[in-house]
Amino acid sequence: MKCDLCGKTPQFGHNVSHSKRRTNRRFDPNIHPATITINGETKRYNLCTRCLRTQHKVARA
Repeated sequence: MKCDLCGKTPQFGHNVSHSKRRTNRRFDPNIHPATITINGETKRYNLCTRCLRTQHKVARA
């Protein structure tokens, strides 16, 4: 679970209950498969939604 463009990977933190007891949890990046063109080369990538949004904005400009 890694973004092929920016390298974003899971981060770790805690679930905190009402009694403030902390248990470990994992924040996974929102990864989606996408076909994009970079430097004239069309290829299939696994991108986080932030990179997907940025690529969409660059393509429109």
